[in-house]
Amino acid sequence: MIHQRAAILAIGDELTLGQTVDTNSAWISDQLTAMGIVPVEHVTVPDSLEALARVLRRLSRDVELVIATGGLGPTLDDLTRQAVAMACDDSLVEDRLSLIQIEAYFAGRGRPMPELNRVQARRPARAIALSNEVGTAPGLFATILQNSRSCDVFCLPGPPGEMHPMFRRQVLPRLRPSPGRTVRTRVLHCYGIGESHLATLLGPLMTRDQNPLVGTTASGGVVSCRIRYDGTLPAIEADVRLDEIEGRVRRLAGAYLFSDVSPSLAVAVISLLRTRNETLSVVESCTGGLLGAMLTDVPGASSVFVGGLLTYTNEAKVSLAGVDSSLFEAGAPGAVSREVVTAMARGGLERLGSTHALAISGIAGPGGGSAPKPVGTVFIARASAGDDHVDCREFRMTGDRAAVRDWAAKSALAMLRLHLIGQSETRLLREV
Repeated sequence: MIHQRAAILAIGDELTLGQTVDTNSAWISDQLTAMGIVPVEHVTVPDSLEALARVLRRLSRDVELVIATGGLGPTLDDLTRQAVAMACDDSLVEDRLSLIQIEAYFAGRGRPMPELNRVQARRPARAIALSNEVGTAPGLFATILQNSRSCDVFCLPGPPGEMHPMFRRQVLPRLRPSPGRTVRTRVLHCYGIGESHLATLLGPLMTRDQNPLVGTTASGGVVSCRIRYDGTLPAIEADVRLDEIEGRVRRLAGAYLFSDVSPSLAVAVISLLRTRNETLSVVESCTGGLLGAMLTDVPGASSVFVGGLLTYTNEAKVSLAGVDSSLFEAGAPGAVSREVVTAMARGGLERLGSTHALAISGIAGPGGGSAPKPVGTVFIARASAGDDHVDCREFRMTGDRAAVRDWAAKSALAMLRLHLIGQSETRLLREV
């Protein structure tokens, strides 16, 4: 059977209730697309035997391949094994090799296998157990037959640390993409431009009957432009088409396009700083260390990131960043102002000895706003060694407290990036 279309199934109450974010489905979709198998549906279901079996039957009528994650643990709410058996009209049996592997897992940790884990060795009689080399939950490979159609179903454990290696070792070798089909994708990440504005610039490129197909998605201020070829051309010719469309998108997006690899502005900024052998420090108020956290989330950030000053109070701005205390007196500009954030950036540059310094001060809300400075007002400054001019900008961020802080930190990174690529005159979204 050829696998042309796939459905990704995520299982668990914690997913349907929004308590846990499903990252598995996106990862699996990316792996399948790279092989020329196109995911056409993502489904999330709770820990319900009837709901899960019903969804499996429905999906098996629509696609040739279903990959499910979750529900393979040892507790009463782990129902994937039973649901697959029900969908296949099959019974559960104990897989002897799986039981041996589970017992060995616990023995290797110096303790006997709890009887509760014995259920993890069960599988539908006509299914194949997929060994788990890093955990106790074997996967499943079954085929659901309905009328004249058949659908291959792979069930994998939910923890990514177990799911990823099982997918690579047990699933990939069993996949059969169409030999005459080529699927190629590219993604370009932009910041500082609205999705509708970017779509207007792209114009006819986004017509839905194009191949390659161009589309946009927005998340956390980052607008990603996705380009996909799906057809019968050889891979080399498909890549030539993608190169042409990508070039046009790059020209239209201009300075807002910051990466074709990672949606993280911090990754892009650190890469530019490393190339230039330059360093960065931060001075933060309303973001409370979020900007520094974004930078230190990137492996190897220590090669360019000097550190930061967390100046949440006016007193801290004075004592740590050297801001003139008179700026906080009655009738003076106050903490959320161009004057103060400019002084913060200069203070960070001087006291931390970096090539560049970013400073942020604003009103994240929900309280603290006023008519001239409503909630969402944020000032961001960038100071650089050897440059007397400080780039200071005012923004009106929208959303809740978390959104205001997130946008502020990302906009600070975007300002520095624009400076590093010689595009400091480019205005950013939500800039006043």
